[in-house]
Amino acid sequence: MTEPAHIVVVEDEATQRQLLVEYLSRQSFRVTGVDGGTALRRLCERELPALVMLDVGLPGEDGFALARWLREKSGRIGIIMVTAATDTVDRVVGLETGADDYIPKPVELRELLARVKSVLRRSTGAAVITVAPRVRMGRLVLDLDKRVLVDPDSGSEHALTSSEFDLLKLFAENPNRPLQRDWLLETAAHREMEAFDRAIDLRITRLRRKIETDPAHPDAIRTVRGVGYMFVPPKD
Repeated sequence: MTEPAHIVVVEDEATQRQLLVEYLSRQSFRVTGVDGGTALRRLCERELPALVMLDVGLPGEDGFALARWLREKSGRIGIIMVTAATDTVDRVVGLETGADDYIPKPVELRELLARVKSVLRRSTGAAVITVAPRVRMGRLVLDLDKRVLVDPDSGSEHALTSSEFDLLKLFAENPNRPLQRDWLLETAAHREMEAFDRAIDLRITRLRRKIETDPAHPDAIRTVRGVGYMFVPPKD
């Protein structure tokens, strides 16, 4: 099972920090709250988080300086600036220091969640590996240039819809890695996950019928209980 994304909330006001930590924790993230730059640096020496929420108006080392330090440390950490200022100057400076997004105070929690998910999707997407133009998937081969499935024995091609191709491409870029249902749906379909949406499961069923030797007992696209699905390349 994949670990939940680790988010660090950097906020010197204890009540606000606790509110954000508790809310994001309820959204199935692993969340740590710290009160400033010293604690953040100490934490990052042990483990680089997936995303950091930075209050601009921190005492001592402000959010802009910390954003620069984080971006120099890693290009993959998501950074969201939190500012009480309405002046666009703060927002521009924040983005110029390497932040991915900003959100004004008082923080509206649903908007915050949407921005967190968006930044995490972008940072996760940046980490995918480069793959060969043809990837063996079950009994067929995915041709990434032609956007079709190819039978390696006969050479015949099998058409794919855009959503089917996008889904297979995500699997090809992330072999042997359990991928969450909501991430797959949001990334492949380019829209937010709807509550109890089974669309991703239906797509997987259709793809298994195309690529698996025995769709009832899949080897290429396997179910990971409680998480989603995982593409397992053939060993030969």
